[in-house]
Amino acid sequence: MYGQMMDIPLQISSLLVHAERHHGDTEIVTRTVEGPIHRYTYRDAHRRSRQMAAALAKLGVKQGDRIGTLAWNTYRHFEIYFGVSGMGAVCHTINPRLFPEQIAYIANHAQDTYLFVDLTFVPLVEKLRAHFKTVKGVVVMTDKVHMPQSLPDAICYEDLLAEQPDDYQWPELDERTASSLCYTSGTTGNPKGVLYQHRTTILHAYAECMPDALNLSSRDTVMPVVPMFHVNAWGLPYACPMTGAKIVFPGAGMDGASLFELLEQEEVTLSAGVPTIWMGLLGHLRQKGARFSALKRTVIGGSACPPAMIRSFQEDYGVEVLHAWGMTEMSPLGTVCSFKRKHDSLDNEAKLALKNKQGRVLFGVDMKIIDSDGKELPRDGKAFGDLLVRGPWILSDYYESDDASPMRRDEAGHDWFPTGDVATIAAVAHPAVAEAAVISVAHPKWDERPLLIVVRKEGQEVTREELLRFYEGKVAKWWIPDDVIFVNELPHTATGKLLKTKLREEFGEHKLPTA
Repeated sequence: MYGQMMDIPLQISSLLVHAERHHGDTEIVTRTVEGPIHRYTYRDAHRRSRQMAAALAKLGVKQGDRIGTLAWNTYRHFEIYFGVSGMGAVCHTINPRLFPEQIAYIANHAQDTYLFVDLTFVPLVEKLRAHFKTVKGVVVMTDKVHMPQSLPDAICYEDLLAEQPDDYQWPELDERTASSLCYTSGTTGNPKGVLYQHRTTILHAYAECMPDALNLSSRDTVMPVVPMFHVNAWGLPYACPMTGAKIVFPGAGMDGASLFELLEQEEVTLSAGVPTIWMGLLGHLRQKGARFSALKRTVIGGSACPPAMIRSFQEDYGVEVLHAWGMTEMSPLGTVCSFKRKHDSLDNEAKLALKNKQGRVLFGVDMKIIDSDGKELPRDGKAFGDLLVRGPWILSDYYESDDASPMRRDEAGHDWFPTGDVATIAAVAHPAVAEAAVISVAHPKWDERPLLIVVRKEGQEVTREELLRFYEGKVAKWWIPDDVIFVNELPHTATGKLLKTKLREEFGEHKLPTA
């Protein structure tokens, strides 16, 4: 027996329809690549997104075609998100910070038919244009005045939209229709594609808005600093129109001064980004002796947030940190650190200790840890093993991959995605440590043992012996690294994650004192 409810598909276009009808005059603000601040409303965004869809149809784009972008967080990129997915094509956001050969590989692997680029990345496209095998045309995301001469056959974004009517009717799509495509950072081998659906995108946005997640509402002003080419800006371009929150796009201005100016000018209440971005912002605040007037909470993910950063945001500036964890393969949110009622009575130090963790699982994500034999381990906060996840917005396989499926099937016949994560040592908990990473190196007796690689805070001193003693009693004895190496900086991927392949190349042959 089936229930008697309307069978209306979950579609990305419905988010903008809702936002126009019920939050039509709410602003979307952008620091443009050209320079000036641009303002318009959800009503304007919906109109122009329909023009975008009509323009794509006129160019011959069909449902299922992949449309690539090399672009910052701007109102034009927002319009592409909705225009492309809304018409049934696939919005493929490409990370411009990847190596050029990886960008060419990704565009060719996805078989992008058109490529939309911001002015910043025109020189990159000039170098790679001959290597794009399937791209029929390049659209530069600007107006006629700023069109580059170096791409004479490029299409002007504003001219493309101006030629189209704004009465385009969104088609009704099966909610499992592919909507967007993101590639992993390629830390090992070639980047892999993760193909999202309209259904999974809407479900993820619902979960993201919940009080124990980001607690979004129409009262918020949200600035996604996490790039729109990094797992769809963690879903914020969808969650904001779902709730009617005002959006502030920072464009290419990712330095501390530019971010702070927008945060204050637009009275941003919620922002989101990786730790490296917030290091720059906090540095600017300390240098200028400035404070936030409106910012209430910030989402930090991409890599583990240093405890000192959480403490600084909360104690020095009164901003709640929402420590989050996820992956491209998970759309991306899996956990967010929020307190239960029982935590209210804890003192500040105990609350900060909880904030250092990456939170509780959202409904829609199931997790378990297993040992080397695949046996599920107890959920007691002590057992440690390989982390597996499953859920309605987690991938079932990589896009057009020749590799074997990554899935692990359990005895009940359920598929689980192996995240590659295990329990890790909180090396950045020491007050003199700015950033740290742990890699495994060869050991004659134990095969492998952990090596800790550390960046000291500016003006701080800490020795190898002090650091190793610091972990005694905090973690299992056999988790404590066998050695410590101090460096000036750690390598990061194009999305701000620690680049462990580079660390393994540089320090993989390190001889441990215990070897």
